[in-house]
Amino acid sequence: MFELGVTLIAYFLFVLSWWGRQRAHERRLRHYKIRVHVNGIRGKSTVTRLIAGVLREAGYITLAKTTGSAAATINPDGEDVPISRKGAANVKEQQDLLAEWEPVGAEAMVVECMALQPKYQEWAEQKVLHSHIGVITNVREDHQDVMGETLPEIAVSMAHMCPSGGTLITAEPNPELQAVLKREAEKRGSQLLVADPARVRDDEVAHFDYLSFKENITIGLAVADRLGIDRETAMRGMLKARGDIGVVRLQNVVLRGKPVIWANLFAVNDRESMMISMDVLEAHCTPQTIKIGILNNRYDRERRAEQFGDVAVKDLRFDRLITFGAYEDLVTKRLLANGFPRERIANLGFSVNPGVEQIIDTIAAMIPDGQPAMLVGFVNIHTPQAEMMMEYFERLRGHTESGSAPSLLWGEVGYERRQRFEMSHA
Repeated sequence: MFELGVTLIAYFLFVLSWWGRQRAHERRLRHYKIRVHVNGIRGKSTVTRLIAGVLREAGYITLAKTTGSAAATINPDGEDVPISRKGAANVKEQQDLLAEWEPVGAEAMVVECMALQPKYQEWAEQKVLHSHIGVITNVREDHQDVMGETLPEIAVSMAHMCPSGGTLITAEPNPELQAVLKREAEKRGSQLLVADPARVRDDEVAHFDYLSFKENITIGLAVADRLGIDRETAMRGMLKARGDIGVVRLQNVVLRGKPVIWANLFAVNDRESMMISMDVLEAHCTPQTIKIGILNNRYDRERRAEQFGDVAVKDLRFDRLITFGAYEDLVTKRLLANGFPRERIANLGFSVNPGVEQIIDTIAAMIPDGQPAMLVGFVNIHTPQAEMMMEYFERLRGHTESGSAPSLLWGEVGYERRQRFEMSHA
């Protein structure tokens, strides 16, 4: 009987503590005049930053948070503050964010959805954010293990973060998926707005210092329209917003005396987005440009590795291919089965564990003398080889800007070290 009493008291204290924390959280939420919750398969982090830029330029004290390539809080000055986690990512992090930043007195927030499973997306929206505006950037094939096998199923899964009695904005172009999102929004008493990329002019896209997409920019304009912010202010704010670590910045470099355009698309990991990105990159190539693709594969993404063994040959126009990370034998067999010549494939992942010098030597050897090249990394970010390459090119960027010679003997560096480097040179 004594043990039962202790258990009941402990349970009562737990419930009381939870109730107190929830009330405090709801009190903090009421200080935010504008709450935006951003979801989607591609572009979430970039769109989060663009919307935050719109709100800052319109005069709102704005707090934002991204969860993508590198989790960060964007403070009211538009500066990144990296998020340090002691364990695995947890959706409770969104509550902790508001408590930690309460002293800044923010009145608007833009938060990237960090949940994949529908029930957690719904919990994050209904219990944590209570957003006025929800965003689903697009619907693509990814995370099918938790979000559904078909595109309509994935759309329904993501709509679990749709606000109640608010507005849901998307730039998804597929009418069938728009209909799914409209139905899901109406279930929750919300209105669906479809943002039209045709509103964005080519010259406006050209002003961004990274590879930008009209679909992302038009979402920022749609949010501005919804809040009564004029277009000029919205565009100015988006241009001022710092790009995410995963955005693509083209970099002209010289590797072993050969001119190369480097495009970091490691954050792009679905077929449709990769095809769209390559279409944009084509404008930077000449008919003589040798296009080299780096297939970067993680141990926990076997299905994706196999899928891109098909995409790289059937849908993309690469002249040479390099494999990084895991599943090199599987991917190489897939490439060969699709008719890609073996002599145009270089395995530089875990089967070799090369240093950065060996990787650069191999890339340079793939480029005929006198021809320009474009080097594109894609599929995943987190492998030692990809991290070495990203840090290597960052050092070359610093060399170009400062005129100091870069060290080329970096070895295998960790992702946290790359984060610190990029933050210190931002």
